Amino acid sequence: MAPQREWFEKDYYKVLGVPQSASDTEIRRAYRKLAKENHPDANPGKEERFKEISAAYDVLSEPAKRKEYDEVRRLGPMAAGGPGGPGGPGGSPFNVRSDTFRTDNLGDIFGDILGRFGGGAPGGARGRPTATAGQRGEDVEAELHLSFLDALNGVTTSVNVTSEATCSTCHGSGAAPGTTPIVCSRCGGRGVTSENQGLFSFSRACPQCAGRGMTVETPCPTCRGGGVETRPRQVKVRIPAGVDDGQRIRVKGRGSPGRTGAPPGDLWVTVRVATHDMFGRKGRNLTLTVPITFAEAALGAEVTLPTIDSTVVLRVPPGTRSGRTFRVKGRGVADDKGAGDLLVTVEVSVPTKLSPAEREAIEALASASTGSPRTHLDAKTRGA
Repeated sequence: MAPQREWFEKDYYKVLGVPQSASDTEIRRAYRKLAKENHPDANPGKEERFKEISAAYDVLSEPAKRKEYDEVRRLGPMAAGGPGGPGGPGGSPFNVRSDTFRTDNLGDIFGDILGRFGGGAPGGARGRPTATAGQRGEDVEAELHLSFLDALNGVTTSVNVTSEATCSTCHGSGAAPGTTPIVCSRCGGRGVTSENQGLFSFSRACPQCAGRGMTVETPCPTCRGGGVETRPRQVKVRIPAGVDDGQRIRVKGRGSPGRTGAPPGDLWVTVRVATHDMFGRKGRNLTLTVPITFAEAALGAEVTLPTIDSTVVLRVPPGTRSGRTFRVKGRGVADDKGAGDLLVTVEVSVPTKLSPAEREAIEALASASTGSPRTHLDAKTRGA
């Protein structure tokens, strides 16, 4: 993309209210907030502010454009001086770093001098058509509720989205059925016009066609010439195995359509996972609480446990205390990085009602016991 005159005049970071070091996420978040606050459909009179915000996001949201914009702002339109600068060896009227701009970009910035801009140049050099980039479509947010098992195993499903989509009547052309857009008479279909500033000729979006290169004489009755409409639609989404609650899945290119041939935005799906009546989850590990009897805890036992897809035998050693957690390797959440573990916490179950035989056996155990687990507490009490 050729640098535009506005690049030298507009501080796009200031327009979005973010620092120059802002991340892509911070820029996207700032744009969404400002676009919502200044959208002309909900806020009449905010058209110019909305255009300014959209222009800033169009440049800063694409890494290549953003890098070029930052370099243009750093150098300025007349980056002179040094070898090759005015008066230097092999100098030229302007010194522009070759690793920053391509030759065709120089033609757009200094079109009257180099004779490559469509507005005409000294010596009668012919101009060339200049392609313009439209505005990338906005990202769309959606929420998807999954069962515990679907989240573990992965699933392909659909989400319902109400957002901008390509107009179903004109299929995005903006023209009423039976008609077609025509080439803009002002820019000749290039989408840009030249503005002479002395020695310089800067390009800007054509005010007649708004940079599209085409105009619509009979607008589509559904979208009123915009090429898009707001309507409900279903988008197929593939959810990978092991997705966690609150995780966001990106579906590339399924957001709102772009303008003037620009790419569409993305769909971001936030996953909500239901709880399970038996298993819990900690990252890639599953958790399970299992009751055992006093005899099993004291004497040791082999306990059969359920897992997500089968069963496993846990060996409980003699003298196991209530609340101890055992790790069963490889029986947790499986994803592309491997499988987590199953964390099993045993709890000694104390009966609330005893049969005569149980009471007799426990009383015999109490009589046979030679020590108390509270001995250390009794010693501390006597010492106090």
